Amino acid sequence: MTDNDSGDFHERIRQNFTRQAALHTLGAELTRVGRGLVEIELPFDVKLTQQHGILHAGVISAALDSACGLAAYSVIDAEASVLTIEFKVNLLSPGRGDRFLFRGEITKPGSNIIVADGRGYAIGDGPAKLIASMTSTMMIIRGREGISG
Repeated sequence: MTDNDSGDFHERIRQNFTRQAALHTLGAELTRVGRGLVEIELPFDVKLTQQHGILHAGVISAALDSACGLAAYSVIDAEASVLTIEFKVNLLSPGRGDRFLFRGEITKPGSNIIVADGRGYAIGDGPAKLIASMTSTMMIIRGREGISG
C-alpha cells in the first residue's frame, strides 16, 4: 500500500480495537485484519435500533467509520495514528438481520491523507445484503500530544 513500514499492524489494530469503548458498547467483534482491510461484526440487538426496529444509522456509521479507520493502521508507520476528517454514508437498505458485517478497505493510501471505502452487510436468512456504503477520509497524525496509534 505505502512504502511506510507499518510494523506488526495486525497486533496494533487489535490493540486499537480493544481500546475503543464505543465498539464494546455496540457488542462489536474484530473478525478480519489484513493489509488495507478490516472487518467488524456485530449481532443484532434491539438496543441498537431506531423507532422502526432496524439498525440505527448512527450505529451503522460508527461501525463503518471504525472499520475504515482501523484499516488505515495497516498502511501507516508504527509511530503514526489516524483521525477521520470526513465521511459520507449512503444507507441503501434497512438494517435487518441476525448479524451485521462492516468492511473497511483502503482505496488510496497517502503520506498525509488516506481514503477508504466501507460496506455494511446484513446477515440473516439467505445471502448477505448490502445495507450501507461509506467513503471516508482520514488524516495521518504524528507527534500530537494525547493521540497515539
